Amino acid sequence: MAASHGAAIEVSGLGIRFRRNRRGRRSFKDLFAGSARRARPNEFWALRDVSFTVRPGESIGVVGRNGQGKSTLLKLVAGVLLPDEGRVDVHGGVAPLIEITGGFVGDLTVRENVRLTSGLHGMSRAEVSRRFDGIIDFAELHDFVDTPYKHLSNGMKVRLAFAVVSQLEEPILLVDEVLAVGDKAFREKCYRRIDELLAEGRTLFFVSHNERDLRRFCTRGLYLNKHRLEMDADISEVLARYNADYPSI
Repeated sequence: MAASHGAAIEVSGLGIRFRRNRRGRRSFKDLFAGSARRARPNEFWALRDVSFTVRPGESIGVVGRNGQGKSTLLKLVAGVLLPDEGRVDVHGGVAPLIEITGGFVGDLTVRENVRLTSGLHGMSRAEVSRRFDGIIDFAELHDFVDTPYKHLSNGMKVRLAFAVVSQLEEPILLVDEVLAVGDKAFREKCYRRIDELLAEGRTLFFVSHNERDLRRFCTRGLYLNKHRLEMDADISEVLARYNADYPSI
């Protein structure tokens, strides 16, 4: 698909299948014979026929019940997963906060992980050194700099991941529901930082079940239902439709 003028993210006919039996693997015959468009009996489509375009600077909220492909969509945009059909074109780098682990290594210390992860995201050694104190200050981990990552609590891990990702200069920010793990004070700190990034013109792709947060950050919504894109509209319209479909959620 040719790049649309000024697009940050282009998704066209996107689909991805998973196996119900996690022990199973596809054979070479499966891979070559079918990229088959219909799933086999032990497979299911996590997403199917999803298409949309995101312009630079847009704030997109992804809405839907659990299991409808929201986090999977973020991972496809981030390049963590590859689609079985269709394509994702991302024009610019992404700063992903889509898992608590954030790619950190359990046996390495906080200090070592900051240097490693920041470097993998493209920061030079000089940039990492310049921003290191700010990352640790934001994460509030001054007393744990030389502690192995695996000994941190989930809340600490989220703080560290967000502190690193929010320092990246990538134009597209991907945020999953991991912020729900942090305490209220730190969430507000993260939200203020997201406000700052949006004011700089960053593009936000935000998955959440928190309607207040979706209204705070997002102007447009994508509603995933039955593993397809059910609606693409103003965030208020999308939330109204979602609440009408699932009033008890």
